[in-house]
Amino acid sequence: MTDNKVTENKYIAQQINEANKVAVERLMSVQPILTDVDTALNVIPGMTPKTILHSGPPITWSRMCDPMKRAVKGALILEGLTKDNKSAERLMKTKEITLSANHSHGSVGPMTGIISASMPVIVTKDLTYGNTSYSTFNEGGGKVLWFGAVEEETINKLLFIRDEFAPVMKKVIKRIGGIPIWSVLAQGIQMGDECHNRHAASTNIFLKNIVETLFSINISKEKAFKVYKFIAGNSHFFLNITMTACKLAMVGASDIKNSTIVTAMSRNGTDFGIRVSGLGDNWFIAPSPLLLDALYNPGYGLDDGAPDIGDSSIIETMGLGGFAIAAAPSMASFAGGGFQESVNITKKMGQITTTKNSKFGIPCLDFEGTPTGIDIRKVVETEILPSINSAVIHKSSGAGQIGAGIVHAPYECFTRAVMAFGKHYDLAA
Repeated sequence: MTDNKVTENKYIAQQINEANKVAVERLMSVQPILTDVDTALNVIPGMTPKTILHSGPPITWSRMCDPMKRAVKGALILEGLTKDNKSAERLMKTKEITLSANHSHGSVGPMTGIISASMPVIVTKDLTYGNTSYSTFNEGGGKVLWFGAVEEETINKLLFIRDEFAPVMKKVIKRIGGIPIWSVLAQGIQMGDECHNRHAASTNIFLKNIVETLFSINISKEKAFKVYKFIAGNSHFFLNITMTACKLAMVGASDIKNSTIVTAMSRNGTDFGIRVSGLGDNWFIAPSPLLLDALYNPGYGLDDGAPDIGDSSIIETMGLGGFAIAAAPSMASFAGGGFQESVNITKKMGQITTTKNSKFGIPCLDFEGTPTGIDIRKVVETEILPSINSAVIHKSSGAGQIGAGIVHAPYECFTRAVMAFGKHYDLAA
């Protein structure tokens, strides 16, 4: 290599490093506040009465996995656009319904991630840059839409959330004046959450923050207790709220010229895709992997699970979830080698990231911040893949969640992104 070439490469690397520094500073400066509850049709850009939003990169009906198709059908039934699964299938074949990825609309959703027009959504605003993000309320366990189930109980729970739960939560949030999300998660990390698969502490902190207001607003005690019971009985309740905050952080870090920082990781049960700050809204896609390291419910195994699915891996881009697993001793079994392996995973993620997130100090690591700011160059160079804490849903039966564990982002997504980056910026090999 000539001296001129070496100098040029050093200059390019310096430009990228400076751009990455800007991107990381921006994502760290985002201040997400849960400010309101509203109807998806009212607030989500581009939403129409016949639009269904879904998790992951864009995908057509014909390529959707079975759980995603089931969830779409459930949303159509909820919206009164069809009466049952069979008529929903016929309606989808007419192409009257628009399918669109959540990330194209400033929204996010776990697992199937379905959002339809009448669903109530969390409205989270960033006080720093003025952006807004959205997600549905988490439905909890059982036969629920986010796990790809559609039964009578699925629709009944969605109706409860829409018609009873959400109006009360809107009043509560309005009375409080907004809830800062990072502060809840920072406390959660120190109480055993990694803030993806485990949100027990964060959910309880949130409930503590709202309970006085919940029982003092002008509603019946019976209605207030029903809302309280729904949140208290769902340890994943704060998951969707966390996702809106992480989405805003990544929006803040997006569109930085020369930056190689990952601003989205997402899956739809068929494809796994990433976005990169310096490459705009382009997706770099590979087949979505199975969860090879997972604990399954009795009677289920690897052959029963669908490929990985959901927008929730936006959490790992912020240094939480799989990147913060050392903070969650109760999740050590997912890591295979116990608690020490959890610590090793978090430290390993530090090799593919740009900074330590001082917002989230991990107690067992002397309150060292979580590794944050995934750099596609480091992933390709080290072949260390982002570790994502996830759940497993049944691939075809509609049984819902059948397990949970760890999955790794596909290497191909990062190699394709690096190649596209070089081409976009006309960087010679």
